[in-house]
Formats: sequence, C-alpha cells, structure tokens
Amino acid sequence: MLGPEWRRSIHDFYTYDGAFALRDALQDFTGGRLVVHVVDQPIKCPVAPLEFTFLAEAYLRARGLRDRVEIVYATPLPGAFTKPIASARLGSMLDERKITVEPDFLVELIDGDAKTLVSYDEREIPFDLLVTVPLNMGADFVARSGLGDELNYVPVDKHTLLSTRYDSIFALGDANNLPTSKAGSVAHFSVEVFADNFCQHVAGQPMTGSFDGHANCFVESGDGKGLLIDFNYDTEPLTGTYPLPGLGPFGLLAENRRNHWGKLAFRWLYWHLLLPARPIPLPARMSMAGKHQPAEEK
Repeated sequence: MLGPEWRRSIHDFYTYDGAFALRDALQDFTGGRLVVHVVDQPIKCPVAPLEFTFLAEAYLRARGLRDRVEIVYATPLPGAFTKPIASARLGSMLDERKITVEPDFLVELIDGDAKTLVSYDEREIPFDLLVTVPLNMGADFVARSGLGDELNYVPVDKHTLLSTRYDSIFALGDANNLPTSKAGSVAHFSVEVFADNFCQHVAGQPMTGSFDGHANCFVESGDGKGLLIDFNYDTEPLTGTYPLPGLGPFGLLAENRRNHWGKLAFRWLYWHLLLPARPIPLPARMSMAGKHQPAEEK
C-alpha cells in the first residue's frame, strides 16, 4: 500500500489525514472502478465499510457520475455481513445499487504498479480508486506484556471480561478478544456489566453479571436513509422495531429516514450523555421485544 500510489489511488479513512486525502480523491474521481476492500476480521465497526460504499454510491449518483463508475465490494466474508439474515438484507441493497460483491476474498498483496488486488486463490480485482479497511489489532503494549493473543487481544471470559489466565486482570473494549464486533456499543454495554462484576470480584464475591454480546448500530445507506441492527452472541440481527415493541420509532433492518435521523440524534447523545457517563434508558442485555424471529428459530 505504501508505494507511490499511497494517498493517490490507494486510500483508507481511519486516520485524520487519510480521511481528508480520500475526500479529495473522491472529488477528483470522474470514472473507473472504485473498490472497497476489507482486509480481514476483526475490523472496527463492522458496518463502516458498507456505510462508506452506500454513501459513495449516493455521492457519485448525485454528481451524475454513477453510470461511469463500477463499484466492487471485496470482503473475506461469504457475504456482505457476518450474520446470515443481515447479510442477505444488506447484500440485496448492494445488488439494488448495482454494486458487485466479491466474497471470500483473502488478499495476498496489493500490486500498486498494476493497480490490482490479488487474493491467495489468485483472483485479481483491478482498481482505479481503492479504499481499504485494515485489520483491527490490539495495542502494542499488550503484545509486549505477553498478555495478548496473535492479534494483541487479551483472552477473556466472554461473559465476565475477566482474563482467562490471570484472575486479577479484566480487559475492556478493544483490549479483549470478545467474539463480537469491535464497535462502541459493545464496549458500552459490556462495561455496564463489568462495573458491578468488578466490585463483586475485588470483594471476593461471585460475579453475578453476564454480558451477552449485545451490539447495535445505525447503518447509513445514503439519500438521507439508514438501517438499524441489534444483536448479540446468540441472536443475529432480526427485523422488527426498536426500542419499543410495535412503536419503535426505529425499524430493525428497515431502510428509512427515521433511522437516519436516529443516527444524527445519537451523535448528540454520544457527546452529551454517553461520554459524560450519564445514564441512558437502554438495557445492557439485548431484548427480544419487538423482534420478529424466523419460524424455524422460534
């Protein structure tokens, strides 16, 4: 990546400078093949590459360039997302927008001179503009400490966040290896469970809290619309309403303007309620209220 084409035709958006360089590249882009590429799992918020793809498609359409651009979404997953129902829904949205999904794509190298992605099974995807999403690694100091796994994550019990090797160490957020997404909602909900568990643990009492892997996320899909997904370790994103059964106001796996406005409202909640640690009326455990289960799962 870091050859002559870096920040010219090869980009990421995970740094301040990178985001601005990509903005300039998109403004100058007038046609060709745009490839959005996920290196491997885990990544930061798992819907971010999809959001960028949807928003880029809407942006190019608004500029009257959509017919001159081929968009490819290359992913190591077998589909658009990690969970089957959400993957089918998001995949159909990509199809509707004439975005090609290249599944099971495990990249071996980026040939900057030829402007081509090459996979281990020798598939090649040429690009004129590449946006790549890096593997999310744990911190270097975790690697130096000897506490981490091959990705620098501390192995923990997925329900208590207590280290599986040391009973005096908990690991939170991106420091641990929870088998769920590296999203802010996971950190938020898990820490709510952790706080009481920690107090019980240091007092020599059994921990009574159990984190269920709860995560939720708004997905911007362009044109002032969005989706909402809500899931945990055992239950994948389902259709329905959130947070109130039947009332919502947000639709799960439904593309509409309410979800877009919900994401904008959450931005205010994030800065004014979440970061100052003010309580919000959302339970840490995922609720099945308002969700529609497929018949075979009931």
